[in-house]
Amino acid sequence: MDANAILELLHQGGLTVYPLGLGSVVALAILMERVLRFRGLEAGTRSLTRETIESLVRRDLDTARSLCEKSKLPVSNIYLEAMRWKNIALEDLERVISTSRMETSSDMKRGVWVIGTIGSLAPYVGLFGTVIGIMKSFADMAEHGAGGFEVVAAGISEALVATGAGLFVAIVALAFFNYLQVRVGAISSTYTRSCERFLQALLYVESASNAPEGEEEMPSGRLVPA
Repeated sequence: MDANAILELLHQGGLTVYPLGLGSVVALAILMERVLRFRGLEAGTRSLTRETIESLVRRDLDTARSLCEKSKLPVSNIYLEAMRWKNIALEDLERVISTSRMETSSDMKRGVWVIGTIGSLAPYVGLFGTVIGIMKSFADMAEHGAGGFEVVAAGISEALVATGAGLFVAIVALAFFNYLQVRVGAISSTYTRSCERFLQALLYVESASNAPEGEEEMPSGRLVPA
């Protein structure tokens, strides 16, 4: 079926096809924007975490800060926020990192809800078009005073096209939505593991720097970043 035939078929669906078409374009645009936004995020986060931890293990906080300041990855802002705090208990620092991580994860979900809404509403828009098509069929029967396929064909065609278009948009949009949800979950898990490793390394640096010369203290629960 060529493009002209498809356009002609969609035209038979009536006005309800146009909002469905607009919804599919919006869903596709959001999908592409999010896919580009997520590309390389997990690998980049793991790489930055590894390099930052290596600097912390060498007790080189300046290099660790420099790596995070030069990076454009969202996780770098979490690390910088953690290294800014002074004279703070370990439990409070964990909450600071957790809050920053949740804010970063929430930002990744921007626009995803729109795709889910389109997927949920599309079948109802298609059903609305179906009702309009059936109403036209009965109106044509009343106008001509007789039944028959020729009389109701236009209305039934509009009803079926609207139903098919609504189901198609809903299936595609929900597939996009589920894919993005899985990607967001995977990236959020990477953030969680990376932040835990970073916190452990930062705690090691601070406990080592506060220990008497020639001794290594276990973490005391308070951090005093340089």
